[in-house]
Amino acid sequence: MATRDYYEILEVNRTADDGEIKKSYRRLAMRYHPDRNPDDASAEDRFKEISAAYEVLSDPEKRQAYDRFGHAGVNGGGGRSGAGFGGFSAGAGFGDVFSDIFEQAFGGGARGQDSGRGADLRYELELTLEEAALGKEVNIQIPSSAICEVCHGSGAKPGSGVEDCKTCGGRGQVRMVQGFFSVTRPCPQCNGSGKIIKDPCTSCHGHGRVRKNRDLQVKVPAGVDTGDRIRLSGEGEAGERGAAPGDLYIQVRVLPHALFVRDGDDLHCAVPVKFTTMAMGGELEVPTLTGRAKVQIAPGTQSGAVFRLRGKGIKGVRSKLNGDLHCQIQVEVPVHLSPRQKELLEEFAQEGGDSAQHPQQESWWNKAKDFFDRMGL
Repeated sequence: MATRDYYEILEVNRTADDGEIKKSYRRLAMRYHPDRNPDDASAEDRFKEISAAYEVLSDPEKRQAYDRFGHAGVNGGGGRSGAGFGGFSAGAGFGDVFSDIFEQAFGGGARGQDSGRGADLRYELELTLEEAALGKEVNIQIPSSAICEVCHGSGAKPGSGVEDCKTCGGRGQVRMVQGFFSVTRPCPQCNGSGKIIKDPCTSCHGHGRVRKNRDLQVKVPAGVDTGDRIRLSGEGEAGERGAAPGDLYIQVRVLPHALFVRDGDDLHCAVPVKFTTMAMGGELEVPTLTGRAKVQIAPGTQSGAVFRLRGKGIKGVRSKLNGDLHCQIQVEVPVHLSPRQKELLEEFAQEGGDSAQHPQQESWWNKAKDFFDRMGL
């Protein structure tokens, strides 16, 4: 069997990627496993051949050597399969195959199953920027499973009892043997509890829990931001037949704000200002999350200037100090001018032609002229 092409053995093309090779190997190994073919003497040889091929093609270095030099590049490769199953070292792929076998035998995974603990729940909580910054107590309604009030979570009708599971003998686990392998897992009949309810509760039908809406009061700490998560232990789904409940995770999403943009603990806002105030200076009132603040505009302040108000941002949940508020000044050009206003602006324009009054404009045009000269424009 060492003379057969490994790609042919695994029934894949030479261009197959790792996923295709693994998928084909798992399919063929399950088909030809000796324990699944006890009356087929050739199945063991076929399984060894498949295992040897996969051992080479699943290893990037061995596969590269095999592609260049054939079987000689991997020292004959296929001869290693003579050691039998115990000598096989394909690793995770081999385990995956037997996981699939056990799933078929039991109807579940070989890695064990949930002990009955209730499922975790996720709730998306929308907050305004003010609520996120200052904190708030909110009431939410959670549709989930709760412990049945009739049977108190036992799943049994009041006055009735339970008996040992006959499948596992009350141990809650069963053992399965497949050839050389054995696996112990929770009993599929009693779900690992070891008990069977003789007379199920008519309210919850033996599950020990019922569907209902629950009202919860959640305390949101000050400074939370989008992506933060609040964990409420034991507020998830109720567990089956008295098992522990899951947890509730509150996922925070902060809504966009009309004035502010949050950047970590800092806030940013754009403030429109009359051009007369920018030219002559004055006092400007700006909003903060906790009230109003005043900013002094110096004469000749240019559009785009940023004023920093220390401590007027947000104190994050992991921060010791408040962030800052950054106010960017934007000049607002007047619209719908009256005839008199137009006349005054024309007079202003005639008087304001020197570079001393418009230094940035003069500097920009000088750079533009240099550019035109270099480009021959």
